[in-house]
Amino acid sequence: MSNQVSMLKSTANNPATKPELTDSLIASVNEKSAAVLALLQNASIELNSAGLKSITFANSFGAEDMVLTDIILKHQLAIEIFSLDTGRLPVETYDLIAETEKHYNTKLNVYFPKAETVEFYVKTNGINAFYESIELRKSCCHMRKVEPLQRALNGKSAWITGMRAAQATTRTSLPVREFDESNKLEKFNPLSDWTEQEVWAYINLHQVPYNALHDQFYPSIGCAPCTRAIAMGEDVRAGRWWWEDPMNKECGLHVKK
Repeated sequence: MSNQVSMLKSTANNPATKPELTDSLIASVNEKSAAVLALLQNASIELNSAGLKSITFANSFGAEDMVLTDIILKHQLAIEIFSLDTGRLPVETYDLIAETEKHYNTKLNVYFPKAETVEFYVKTNGINAFYESIELRKSCCHMRKVEPLQRALNGKSAWITGMRAAQATTRTSLPVREFDESNKLEKFNPLSDWTEQEVWAYINLHQVPYNALHDQFYPSIGCAPCTRAIAMGEDVRAGRWWWEDPMNKECGLHVKK
């Protein structure tokens, strides 16, 4: 682990990350995992061209994304994996990036925001201006996430996300496959119908690396200043941009035109 200051609390123990592995839960996870694998295999056949990896997976290193990472790399699917380094991620996320590369013996593509854009924003608005208004928060998300995502998706035929329909009110109608009008390509959400229990059951069954903050009641992890732990019973996205109305709580990566 890094020597930097950590967000971890040594006494915390989140039972959600260690669900009881009942026979019915294991059967459900196995069935859904097989469906995800078939979906991704068929997508690779349909959308990859001339041996090129035209499909890319946006890995934010949340629990759901680690499930998909495990499936893609274990089965050696012809799918590129990339991540967005906003410059303000928790140290635990950087630790997980390093652990993932070591665990799977792979190297991931990482995209960064444009330095000059970040410098101008900070000079003009302040280092933590995103707390001051929704407009400034969304501007920060755009320069740190949306613009790098657009570069990552350039020239691709499809992208994959780890979104689930149950994660937020903004995601209740989430198809497994849709056309992303904003980025002009196909978009797959293979875990759309997965429950949180199923995600964590897969992680425990397959010993998948995951962000240490999840054990500390951080079910959804983004940039460090915009992420907090939640209380038992709170919505899983309650710790993201907690000062805003739930209907506005998206960073812009998945907002439809």
